[in-house]
Parts: sequence; structure tokens; C-alpha cells
Amino acid sequence: MAGYVVVGTQWGDEGKGKIIDVLADRADYVVRFQGGNNAGHTVVVNGEKFILKLLPSGVLHGGTCIIGPGVVVDPKVLLDELASLESRGAKTDHVLISDRAHVIMPYHVKLDELKEANAGDMKIGTTKKGIGPCYADKIWRDGIRMVDLLDMDKFAKKLKYNLAAKNEIITKIYGAEPLDYDKILADYTEYANKIRHRIIDSIPVVNKALDENKLVLFEGAQALMLDINYGTYPFVTSSSPTTGGVTTGAGVSPRKIDKGIGVMKAYTTRVGEGPFVTELLGEFGEKIRQIGGEYGAVTGRPRRCGWLDLVVGRYATMINGLTDIVITKIDVLSGLGTLKICTAYEVDGKRYETVPADTEMLSRAIPIYEELPGWDEDITQIKNYEDLPENCKKYLKRIEEIVGCQISVVSVGPDRSQNIHIREI
Repeated sequence: MAGYVVVGTQWGDEGKGKIIDVLADRADYVVRFQGGNNAGHTVVVNGEKFILKLLPSGVLHGGTCIIGPGVVVDPKVLLDELASLESRGAKTDHVLISDRAHVIMPYHVKLDELKEANAGDMKIGTTKKGIGPCYADKIWRDGIRMVDLLDMDKFAKKLKYNLAAKNEIITKIYGAEPLDYDKILADYTEYANKIRHRIIDSIPVVNKALDENKLVLFEGAQALMLDINYGTYPFVTSSSPTTGGVTTGAGVSPRKIDKGIGVMKAYTTRVGEGPFVTELLGEFGEKIRQIGGEYGAVTGRPRRCGWLDLVVGRYATMINGLTDIVITKIDVLSGLGTLKICTAYEVDGKRYETVPADTEMLSRAIPIYEELPGWDEDITQIKNYEDLPENCKKYLKRIEEIVGCQISVVSVGPDRSQNIHIREI
């Protein structure tokens, strides 16, 4: 069997979409196992950019693409994304959806918007896509699943029950207008008619593929520092974008996972609120943002930028049990002079080499840096590791030493062809 998992090692936006696209060229299945349309994966093919929100990043290849049980799905967003790809000549008949995936409803989006708008200085920077409220209903056992779209009488009954409760919150707590039952039912009946043929029981399909030694590529959205358990809580997402999240989000045994591939940007970025120890607030941070094009793929929000944080990198490697690391956007560092890597934190006079759980403590952390010489050469067309500037190779070697995991691929540009393969994945 060959089960590969691709996860982010920072706060998302590391370039997982590109790496999944590259690996998907030889994958039989690509399975998205958590998250929703709050995450955007960007794939560039021959200069043409594709931004994928719900669809697995392997959709531009021929392998079967499955939106897994652990994903929360907004049917309108899914249909719009499918139509957009089809209008550009891409095939989508290989896209399937787990019958156990939960459905994002309009009241989830509305509650997400209202909660964030009323949170004041307690806001967490949600994308307001309804992700958190949908996962909350899942845990509260009030969720609507894809399987319910196969029986609209059952769906209508659940919708009526849920909407009555949600409208109470919307009107009496937030003072907003209630949502209309008939309109939602009509919209979702239309959605169901359009996606019903894609809904399957994905669990036996995926496990059979693994048992037959086919390559199954599991795709995570977001990253470890946004994990509901291990991230900078509460400034996190509502699922587990870790290698461990595959077992619950795709329905496979951990014994069927052969490789954990962590994608790590050569510097650090994050979107939204929350502590960011190595953040650069001045002109230098803005320079990195402009060179790297650091704006959210879904929201367009400017990403906060900073030096590479290997306290986070070491933490992500440990929790995910990574076998391989892919470094992305190292070309952005060309010409920036002396580079810095954070190897530890100082908080209230005490040294930390792992990430504290206390978010307020983390917000007071001072980065302890190690300086490394930079390089000026343009590396975007380099194909072989040996041809990289010596200082670039030293930078990569130091990352390996600190996090304790081998770097197998280095991305030197946005296109799927701009990669240096040091070791075979």
C-alpha cells in the first residue's frame, strides 16, 4: 500500500496545493480529509493559475478525487468551483463526495458573520464561511450530512428543526433578520439534484485502493498551528489538519499511512488574529509580502510575514511524525541579505524550545535568532540541488538539523515545474 499525507507545518499558505498537484501526477486517488472552503490551494500550470477551495488539488490530473468524511461542504461553493473548472476546459467527472461529509448551511454562515462582528477585541479572524458553526453542529449532533441530500424528505425535516433553533439565536441574541425556510429548502433541493450522482460511501473505496497498493494522496488544508488541539487556540480552525487527522477525516487506519510530507515555507506567514513570534511589522515585512505575493487565496487578505520559525517547525515535525519536508518559496529570500531563523523563544526570562499552550504567554515571546548569510542569485530556473548557491544550501541544511527531518523537495517558483528534487518521495 502507499498512503501519503501532505500537511502544512506553519499557519497554512505554505504552498501545499502546488506540492499536491506535483505528487498527484502519479496518484490513483487524492482525498481531502478536513476543512472547508475557508482554505485556498493555488496551482499554477504553464503560467495559468487555479485557486481551489473545496476540490482536492489533484483535480487537474486523472486520479479519482474525493472530498472526504471530515470535510464540511458548502454545496453552492462546490458547484461554482466545478463550473469554473469546466469552463476552463478541465474535467470534473472524477470528483466524488463522501456521504458522511457535513453540509454547510446558510445559518452557519450567518452565525459565523454575526459572532465575529460582535466579538470586539475577542474576534479570532474567521473567514466567515460557516466552517466553525458547521463543525459545532457536527459535534452537537445536529449536523446535516451529504447522505441527507439523497432523501429530501429527511433533509426538510432536519432543516425545519435546525432553522427554528438557529433563527432564535439570530433574532433574539443578535437582533438580525431570520432566514427563510422555503428559500433554503428550494436552493438545497436544486443543489442536491446537481451533486447527488457524486455522493458515495468513500470509506471502502479508499481502503480498497490502499489494500491494492495504489497510491492514495491525502490532502490537508490549513496547517498544524491552526489545529483545533495543537494550534494557537482560540485563533485556530475547527478541525485537525495533521497526519493524525487523516484517520478520522478519511476513515483509514494509521497503519496504512506510509509517508507524512510536511510543507514548510522558507519564511513564516499567517492570516488573521493571534500570536506570531517572528512577525516583521516594518518595511522589511512588507517587502517580503510584496516579493512573495502574500495575500490570501480565498479572502485576498494580506498575510502577516516574518522570519522562519523553527520552534514551530520542530513542533510540527514531532506531532505529525514527518518523513519528508518540502521547502517552498525559498526564491523569495534571494537578495535579502543576512537571514534569520528562530530556534527558541524567551518568555519572561525563560527559554522555550517548544510552543507554549498559553496564547497570552506566546504573545509575549521574544524570538531567539540564529543568523545565516544570504545569497543574491536568481534561483528560479535551477533544476539541480548542486547548482544552488552555497549559502542557500547551508540554509536548507540548517533547517534539517534543527527540525530533525530530511528535505526532499525544494520549490523555487510557483509553477508545477519549478522544483528541485533532492530525494524521491
